[in-house]
Amino acid sequence: MDWDTTQNLMIEGDNLEVLKLLQKSYAGKVKLIYIDPPYNTGKDFVYPDDFYDNIKNYLELTGQVEGGKKISSNTEASGRFHTDWLNMMYPRLKLARNLLREDGVILISIDDGEVDNLRKLCAEVFGEENFVTTIIWQKKYSPSNDAKWLSDNHDYLVLVARAKEIWRPNLLPRTEEANARYSNSDNDPRGEWKASGLDVKTYSAEYDYEITTPSGRVVRPPAGACWRVGKARFDEMVVDGRIWFGKDGNNVPAIKRFLTEVKQGLTPMTIWTYEEVGHNQEATQEVRGLGIIGFDSPKPVRLLIRALQICTSQDDIVLDFFAGSGTAGNAVMAQNVADDGNRRYILVQLPEPLDPENKDQKTAAEFCDKLGKPRTIAELTKERLRRAGNKIREENPMFAGDIGFRVFKLDTTNIRAWDPDRENLSQTLLDSVEHLKTDRSESDILYELLLKLGLDLCVPMEQKTVAGKTVHSIGVGTLLACLAPQISREEVEPLALGIVDWHKALAPAGESTVVFRDGAFADDVAKTNLAAILQQHGLENVRSL
Repeated sequence: MDWDTTQNLMIEGDNLEVLKLLQKSYAGKVKLIYIDPPYNTGKDFVYPDDFYDNIKNYLELTGQVEGGKKISSNTEASGRFHTDWLNMMYPRLKLARNLLREDGVILISIDDGEVDNLRKLCAEVFGEENFVTTIIWQKKYSPSNDAKWLSDNHDYLVLVARAKEIWRPNLLPRTEEANARYSNSDNDPRGEWKASGLDVKTYSAEYDYEITTPSGRVVRPPAGACWRVGKARFDEMVVDGRIWFGKDGNNVPAIKRFLTEVKQGLTPMTIWTYEEVGHNQEATQEVRGLGIIGFDSPKPVRLLIRALQICTSQDDIVLDFFAGSGTAGNAVMAQNVADDGNRRYILVQLPEPLDPENKDQKTAAEFCDKLGKPRTIAELTKERLRRAGNKIREENPMFAGDIGFRVFKLDTTNIRAWDPDRENLSQTLLDSVEHLKTDRSESDILYELLLKLGLDLCVPMEQKTVAGKTVHSIGVGTLLACLAPQISREEVEPLALGIVDWHKALAPAGESTVVFRDGAFADDVAKTNLAAILQQHGLENVRSL
C-alpha cells in the first residue's frame, strides 16, 4: 500500500531470522519496541528455531504436511515448561536490544505465568539496573464467574530501558478531569488554582511555629508534623497571595498551586484501567469493526497509543516483532493523526498457516479464501493494516501522513552457496560461474544489498538507463548498482562514464558504493577497466556480486 512513498514495513517470516537480518540497517535506530509474545499456555510453539526453509519446516513440525512430524506440546507436566518458553524468548530479546536507541525502551505484554521469569530474562539481557517498572493493565471490565480460582482481570506490561539513566517518559496530556480540580474563587489574576496542604509529616522544629489567620485564629501543625516552609518564607507567600485561609479567613492555611505553574502534563502511573486504555472486548470489536476475522486476543489500539504517548516522539521508529493483529501499526497511524507525527512502524509476523479443518482456524481460513489470499496469519495482519489505514484516511481527510506499508518476505540469500559435487568438481566449477541464483529478480538482489550495506529498507530508489544498461541509485547515490547480465569490453567505458556523470549530479553527502554482477563481465580485462575508470573519478568502493 503506497509502496513508493511509505516508510512503514511489514515483514513475513520467523522473527528470529528477521531480527538477524535487520541488525545492520536498524542498529540503534528504534525508539520503542512493543511485543505481545505468545503466552506460555502449554500449547504448541510455532517458533521452532531449528529450520532451514522456514515455512516448510514449520509445516513439518506442526504436522500440517503429509509425512511431517508433529511438534511436542509444551505441557505443564514437562520439566522444561518454563525453559522452552524462555529459550524461545532469549535470543529474540538479545537481538532486539541491539536495535534500540540509547534512549529507547522495550515494552512487553505478559501474564502471571511468566512475568517473574521474564523479569529475570530482561535483567540478563538489558541489565537489572535498566528495569523501569511493571505496569498493570486492567484487561477486563467484569468478573469471570466461571473462573476456577479468582477472576483473571489483568495482564502486565514489563517496561525496560536500553539505558535507564538516559530515558525519561513523556508526560501524558492533562485531562479535563485533572484541570477541573482547579478554580479561581478569589479572582486571582494568575488564574485558576487549587489548595494544597501546608503541613508535612517529616518533622523539623524550625518549621513548627504558630500561624495567626486573618480572622484571629491561632493554628499549629498537626501533632508530629510541621509546616512545609519556614516562617520567613511563609510571610513572603502571604504577601504574594499564595496562601489561602478560606473565604472567611478562618481556615487552616493552604498553599495555592496555580494551573499555569504545574507540569503541562501528567506523570504516567503504573496502573492502566480499561476506561483509560481499553479492554479485551474493545480490541475484538475494533478488529471485527474493520471486517477482519481470525484473531482471538488482540490488544486494544488505545493501549498501544498510551505506550506511544509515553515512550515516543513524533519522528520515532516503533518495532513489533510479534505483530499478530497489527495493533501496533494501527496505533502508530492513529497517534500520528493525533499529534501530526511521522512515526514509522516495522512489524514482523510469521506466516503461520491456517487450517480449515481446525475448528479454531476454520473461519479465519475461509476469510483468507474470500480475500483470495494465502491462508496465513500474516495475510490477516496485512489486511487489518490496509483497512485501518483507509479508515483513518476516511475519518481524517486533511491528514497527509503515511498510511501505507511495504511488505517483504523472509527468504534465503540470492547468492549461491558453494556446495561442490566432489565426484564432478569440474562441472561444479562451471555451474558456479554465475554467483547469483537465476530465479531471483533485480529487486531481490537490490534489497539484499541494502541489508548487507546497512541501508534502510524504505530508502528512496530511482533508476536510469546508462549506455543501454539499467543502473539503480539507492539513497540518492549512496549505492549505485548495475545488475545487467552482460557487459562487453566495448560497453565498459560509456557505462562507467555515465555512472560517474549521474553520481556527480546526485552529489551524495558521503561515500558511495558501486556494485555489479560479477558474471556479467566478458572477461577480467573488462571488469578491471571499469573499476579503474570509476576509481579515477573518485568512486573508490567498487564491488561485484
